[in-house]
Amino acid sequence: MRPEANQWVERFRRYLVTERRGSPHTVSNYLRDLRALQTYCDRARLADWAGLDDAQVRAFAARLHAGGLGPRSIQRRLSAVRSFYDFLLREAQVQREQRAAPAEGADIRALRSNPASDVRAPKAPRRLPVTLDADQMARLLAIKETTPVAIRDRAIMELLYSSGLRLAELTTLDLEQLDLADRTVRVLGKGRKERSVPVGRVATEALERWLKQRAAWAGSSEPALFLGRGGRRLGRREIQKRVAYWARRQGLPQHVHPHLFRHSFASHLLESGAELRGVQEMLGHADIATTQIYTHLDFQHLARIYDAAHPRARRKS
Repeated sequence: MRPEANQWVERFRRYLVTERRGSPHTVSNYLRDLRALQTYCDRARLADWAGLDDAQVRAFAARLHAGGLGPRSIQRRLSAVRSFYDFLLREAQVQREQRAAPAEGADIRALRSNPASDVRAPKAPRRLPVTLDADQMARLLAIKETTPVAIRDRAIMELLYSSGLRLAELTTLDLEQLDLADRTVRVLGKGRKERSVPVGRVATEALERWLKQRAAWAGSSEPALFLGRGGRRLGRREIQKRVAYWARRQGLPQHVHPHLFRHSFASHLLESGAELRGVQEMLGHADIATTQIYTHLDFQHLARIYDAAHPRARRKS
């Protein structure tokens, strides 16, 4: 592709950062996916982005699949392409309205449609989220140590389980987002959408204990809720390590990671009779179909109870 094509990728990056307010991780993923598309376009001898059509996007997806990329990864890559072309279509309309050659980037006035809009990835097999049952979760959270680090770690895990937070949401939490009197936490989720989530009684008590310890670690200007010993905001990787450490320490046989708390939160709420729409709002899912996967977990729980208790379900010895 011509060098001007790179300018559009850079302008898209700025759009993701400034207008979409994407996280560095999200922006990095989009750019990596677009680099893969650009490599394909170079091999196909396409001169600019306006030359790509839906047949070529399908061929791009087919090549990814033939190369061993999984359906979910292909789906994510196509999503990046669709977002990129939505951005290009907006800019093409601006160019047409100006009725002049663009000052920056290639001329894309000929672009009239999104070539990836109707292209779908191969269907991925449905994978149910892994969860801990209530007994396993209670075992994990039964931390008897009273060191400052143990108090902090328990507060982290209690909040993850109590409120179903994503790891990224937890690591960006500031003190002012937590209201222990009201037992709520304001969370900035995906797409910079804010939601208020309840904090359970046990989690509130664990957080109160941590806040007494936090004062000895934090500088006066540090806003973060969870800190390391150096008084700085605790990062994603460190939290992952601490969760895995306590899982081993408490004798859980499986690998435990922070997102497992979110899966368990949703599953346990539905098992206890919570409404699906309410769980969707607490999780911050834009689409209820994302939340519905937990109803399958709930059915598995019911099926196990049936198999264990119903006379006609028991196997003959």
